[in-house]
Amino acid sequence: MPNTSAPVVVIAPDSFKGSLSAEQVAEAIASGIRRARADAVIRICPMADGGEGTLDAMLAAGGERRMLDVQGAANARRQAATGLLADGSAIVETAEVVGITDPDGMAVPVTERSTRGMGEAIRALLDLGARRFYVALGGSSTNDAGAGLLVGLGLKLFDKDGKELEPKPAVLAKVARIDASQLDARLADTEFIGMSDVDNPLTGEHGATAVFGPQKGVKPEQVAEIDAALAHFADVLEPVLQRTTRDNPGAGAAGGLGFALHMLGARFEPGAEVVAREIGLDTALEGAHWLITGEGRSDVQTLHGKAPFVACKHARALSVEASLLSGAIDPAALPRLSEFFSGCFSPAPGPITLDVAIRDAARLLANEAEQLTRLKFGSR
Repeated sequence: MPNTSAPVVVIAPDSFKGSLSAEQVAEAIASGIRRARADAVIRICPMADGGEGTLDAMLAAGGERRMLDVQGAANARRQAATGLLADGSAIVETAEVVGITDPDGMAVPVTERSTRGMGEAIRALLDLGARRFYVALGGSSTNDAGAGLLVGLGLKLFDKDGKELEPKPAVLAKVARIDASQLDARLADTEFIGMSDVDNPLTGEHGATAVFGPQKGVKPEQVAEIDAALAHFADVLEPVLQRTTRDNPGAGAAGGLGFALHMLGARFEPGAEVVAREIGLDTALEGAHWLITGEGRSDVQTLHGKAPFVACKHARALSVEASLLSGAIDPAALPRLSEFFSGCFSPAPGPITLDVAIRDAARLLANEAEQLTRLKFGSR
């Protein structure tokens, strides 16, 4: 029999990349639920997993957006959004500073891109008093082992002739000396949390260049050379900073940006777990009858720490039923997804083009959410 008491529904989706932000997805789903049950108690908790949209998800729980003038991946200046959270912590999203969706950054070869803007953003936030940084590592266009980030924080690189070098993959093999004397002194009292599910080391067959480089423009014939350049940079840097971290899990995240964070003493946590904690997902789930989560496309990778899976785990731990409502679902993944979600749904009413799906995503989500709510709770 349909549930006639007021249903309590938690909506905790990731963004639909290229279409809707996580908050827009949640609002669309909420509007559909209200059509069927105007009495529903709806708790909106936008999610993210350390990639694009993480900043927005974290700020939705409270905080202040700060726009900073920083260097993009291709050296041009850009305005990048960062955030100061309610507790004084800062959030820096790699995708905002050196993102793979930035056409300016992607217009130059990967060997010419740098993460210097990440260091500049951190330094600006240090000036504002932040001493704890969440660094969301997904969606980077860079592959510089985080050399740029460290240079942005005061590190200096020199070749054998004493010429100062730019922190980009094309010249990392030439680094003969590193001067850390001007590294920002405030870093000694600063805590870094790297938000990533990636456990790859910096170099080698499972490293940043070999595994993630091709999607950023690294050609097969470049892999060995760039990988060796990153290894050489680590050879020179590790004795200077007196840490050995190139093989640490996560060192290969974001083109080796994880390595630089490890060199600053960072700890790493799964991105979606950090977001779930910071937005108070467990509190929202208390007393709830249903969780709806989703993402642009779900497949077996969803079960490897993606935001919908983490939201589902939290719901199941509190005996809350969880359903998946994603833009598209890989049919081959349904058996595995169904082991965790009580129903996996897509809002597409029939064969439609991707352009139409993106354009009409909000309307389609609302329609599907309405029908699912009528099925689960009846209408009122």
